[in-house]
Amino acid sequence: MRPSMISAALVAALVGYGSTIALVLAAAQAVGANAAQTASWVAAVCFGKAIGSLLLSTWKKVPVVLAWSTPGAALIAASTGVNIHEAVGAFILAGALIAITGALPPINRAVSSIPSGIASGMLAGVLLPFCIAVATHAVNDWQLVLPLIAVFLLVRLVNPLFAVLAALGVGLAVAFTWGGVPAPQFRFDPTPLVFIMPEFSPAVLIGLGVPLYFVTMASQNLPGFAVLRAKGYHPPVTAALGVTGIGSAIAALFGSHTFNMAAITAAICLGDDVHPDKTKRWQVGIAYAGVWIMLGLFGPLIIASIIAIPKSIIATVAGLALIAPLMGATALAFEQADTRFAAATTFIVTASGIAAFGIGAAFWGLVSGLAVYGLDWLKRR
Repeated sequence: MRPSMISAALVAALVGYGSTIALVLAAAQAVGANAAQTASWVAAVCFGKAIGSLLLSTWKKVPVVLAWSTPGAALIAASTGVNIHEAVGAFILAGALIAITGALPPINRAVSSIPSGIASGMLAGVLLPFCIAVATHAVNDWQLVLPLIAVFLLVRLVNPLFAVLAALGVGLAVAFTWGGVPAPQFRFDPTPLVFIMPEFSPAVLIGLGVPLYFVTMASQNLPGFAVLRAKGYHPPVTAALGVTGIGSAIAALFGSHTFNMAAITAAICLGDDVHPDKTKRWQVGIAYAGVWIMLGLFGPLIIASIIAIPKSIIATVAGLALIAPLMGATALAFEQADTRFAAATTFIVTASGIAAFGIGAAFWGLVSGLAVYGLDWLKRR
């Protein structure tokens, strides 16, 4: 396996984990999960998406990268009056609904019909705020951030593949030295999976389970499929929804909320620098799965370390890692003249970060772009 694949998988997993683990922990706290149940939640979702990524990548020979549902975690964290057993029942329902959706042909046709320019515009809009955040943190927290940027730029001149990893290493060193973060005590303590008996409360199923399904589909799965399509792959919609839906329902018994197609972290694993031959790029899914297995096993240590690291460092590493994918997505978005205006619309709406009805900007960007594309298509007819 090429070192570039391992590097991309490691960066994607660490960025995905580090940038949103606090939100997952907040979700667990909101539903009253105790320490053991919270540890089980994190381990189960790590193992679930590791197995799913490995299975789909090797089965379909497409670089499928899975992530936990970040908007789903936000939805759960905002919930009140729900206990962990009722939440598990809602998680099972959401997973089952995703799997059922995968069996419906209209979903396949809807995803396949999205023009690549619009998909690329959506991806560029998703990535832009993360890249802009690097400049913001460079001003507001320059003592911690500028060394990361300097190392990234210097290593990039020698070997672009390891520039982000070098920045991450420097970020950790900075955080645990003059950043004032106490070094964690190293000990291997595999996180046990704790079975949590589900309770199927109608009010919670409707109030949490159904919205969790919708935000996962609209804000994660559809953009995730669009990212694959923008990179020239035919997304395995039916298989992916089946695997993630059934897998989420099973992992829910150990506390996990839904996991799904990745969009932002997937962009790190789909570039030409990962492997020049796109037909062999699926192997990154194997490395990605291995990293997530380790993240699940070393969950307690990693959680304590990442939570202690200043957010500016995590955000800077994420933004630096996404500059190259942003350049590629922007170029593809405006390549075709007939979809250029629709792609621009998608890009602007997505980058705005708006949210309506609990659904994030990526979905509304796609809707806006497709609407404009439809009007242009009618005019051409």
